[in-house]
Amino acid sequence: MRLRIAAGNWKMNTSIQEGIELAKSINQFATSINIENKRIILGVPFTHIVPIVQTVDYRKISIAAQNCAKWEKGAYTGEISAEMIRSTGAHYVIIGHSERRQYFNENNNDLKIKVELCLKNNLRPIFCIGEKLKEREQEKHFNVVSTQLKESLFHLDEENFSHIVLAYEPVWAIGTGKNATPEQAQEMHAFIRKLISENYSISIAQNTTILYGGSCNAQNAKDLFSQPDIDGGLIGGASLKANDFIEIIKVL
Repeated sequence: MRLRIAAGNWKMNTSIQEGIELAKSINQFATSINIENKRIILGVPFTHIVPIVQTVDYRKISIAAQNCAKWEKGAYTGEISAEMIRSTGAHYVIIGHSERRQYFNENNNDLKIKVELCLKNNLRPIFCIGEKLKEREQEKHFNVVSTQLKESLFHLDEENFSHIVLAYEPVWAIGTGKNATPEQAQEMHAFIRKLISENYSISIAQNTTILYGGSCNAQNAKDLFSQPDIDGGLIGGASLKANDFIEIIKVL
């Protein structure tokens, strides 16, 4: 049975003190429920990782960094390496988020390197894929997602690929208030799973967790998560409100 995940991406929000209080609220709920075969992940700013790792119950909640450097170490002022992230107690790293691709010009080869560095340091990548509005309107969305997977991930062997969590995020639905319908999201998730089966095996495909990440919130999560190939969500704004995020966790 695939692992189902509610992953919050806090982006560049909250002070350390605010983040700790938010994590405490989510942790209080998490410790009160049985989440067998489910996982809560908090993708927090680099500054927050250590204090929040120390705040939450690691048996219920994992911590993710929101990015890592494409170099192992060296004279790269301001960068944070995968090895550094692993030393904080984090277990996941969000790689290839559309905002990193758009604002920081990260390409598929950059992301391939980052994935490899994460895996080398026993970190699980949450790898983001998805198309822009123009690409969907031109009916290029399947080709865009296929290229992203092939150029960044499909060189991995089965063992390494099995540590990848995927997050499909239609870029046109992130922070816009728009949302893919459950049917549109399911269509893409099924397509992704088929690509995995063709490049690896049906078994690997059936065991790969694929999250939805486009304006998922407490109101639409149930309909999205009920689709057969959607295994949870990568949640943006709604993860900054404890009550909203908890409602999403409840429908995993």
